[in-house]
Amino acid sequence: MRTGSLSLLLATLLFTTGLHAEEETSTPTPAAPVAAPQVSAPAPVAAEPVQSAPREDLAQAEEQGSAQLSRLRQENQRLKLQLKQALAQQPPRLLSEQQMWFAIGAGTTLLAFLIGIFSGGRRNKRQSQWA
Repeated sequence: MRTGSLSLLLATLLFTTGLHAEEETSTPTPAAPVAAPQVSAPAPVAAEPVQSAPREDLAQAEEQGSAQLSRLRQENQRLKLQLKQALAQQPPRLLSEQQMWFAIGAGTTLLAFLIGIFSGGRRNKRQSQWA
């Protein structure tokens, strides 16, 4: 193998390693930390059953549940808004992922074709008897 071909091959290999690098994707960080729902300890069980206590506990639990549900809905709306803002700030991609792989394949094919043309040499080829 000629030294010119070897250096061309080495330069090609160094160039193509950058084509396969993965792009880092960053996720938007929330503005305020999300607090985990607090779990309260179970109330002690009374020795004598009281008829009105379970109804009051049930009503209080429903109120707490609806308050927590409304907080979660508000948090969900806030996070959706943050996501829309973060997506709007990102520049539009020039090529989709499928188009990017197609371009890489086409570039590799073209590069291999050019290397084949330049490294083949003409001194070893026989002249065709038909030409």
